[in-house]
Amino acid sequence: MSGTYRNQKQPKPTPAPIAVKSAPSLLDQMVDGNEYGSIVSLSAASDVVPDIRRALAEIERIRQRPCLAYVANVVSGMQDVGISPQDHLPFCEMVNGVDGSATEVDVFLVTPGGLAHQVSQFVNALRPRFKSVDFLLPYMCMSAGTLWALSGDHIWMDERAVIGPIDPQVRLADGRFVPAQSLLILLEEIKKQGAEAMSAGASIPWHLITVLNSIDKKDLGYSLTASKYSITMAADYLENYKFSAWQTHSSTGVAVTPADRKTRALEMATLLGSTERWKAHGHGITRNVAWNELKIKIDHIESVPGLQRAMRRLWALSHWIFDRIPTAKFMVSEKYSHVRNVKGAV
Repeated sequence: MSGTYRNQKQPKPTPAPIAVKSAPSLLDQMVDGNEYGSIVSLSAASDVVPDIRRALAEIERIRQRPCLAYVANVVSGMQDVGISPQDHLPFCEMVNGVDGSATEVDVFLVTPGGLAHQVSQFVNALRPRFKSVDFLLPYMCMSAGTLWALSGDHIWMDERAVIGPIDPQVRLADGRFVPAQSLLILLEEIKKQGAEAMSAGASIPWHLITVLNSIDKKDLGYSLTASKYSITMAADYLENYKFSAWQTHSSTGVAVTPADRKTRALEMATLLGSTERWKAHGHGITRNVAWNELKIKIDHIESVPGLQRAMRRLWALSHWIFDRIPTAKFMVSEKYSHVRNVKGAV
């Protein structure tokens, strides 16, 4: 008997493949205002560095100074893409590759954060070499990245961009990260409740003792030192670099003194490092909040003709790269390129 049984499973039709068009250059296909959307379905040559350099060249023509790209994969949820000692050698080589006659430089920066002590090494590579260092932020520049940007003379932000709190994180035994200051706040609360109980003639509540015993003493020690380290670094960078051109108080017109710069820098660094203020380490601070609350002047990229367009094109290209290629980060300039994939540098 011919035919098919009713209970026999029929093969599912094969879905039609998504059409992917080939493009010799993604930048040539990019549409203003729809930068990423216009290239998302395109494929490109396996070597994307030439397009990155073309996009950087657009920025350099507008800014009339070299531009160094340090861009981490904040798109695909990849782990271990933060600022680390692994970046030190390629970044220094990229800086050394800048023409010796250049006295000013831009850093196009995208990062989820990383190690604060490595930031100090980046600053040591840049500041003695250049009279002026500016940071161009198209999207996310968080935690240690914010600390790094504070070492610039100017911070140029897209309206879509955010910086973040600089409160350090502690990795617990279970692998989770928690703000270092949250452990200190918890410790202060335990001390407060314990003192209240003792002043009332009662024993210290057992649950407080249990919580206190569960905290790793090394984590507490790190929390104390790391918080002070980040705030001290931020205050130093603000005082010596970001606030160096601050000459008069905008509200009164009175001349700014060195003591004014030091005081303001410490106040802003402390606020940036406050877990109590921002509540979450991943909280994004917009350029308006940075100016209105932190009193840190942020330059708007749309104030320079063509700069917003050029920066958005480079960020859209970067986003495409992170979507399509297993790339952790790239450091690229006119004369240098270092692209690190998930298995290492290629």
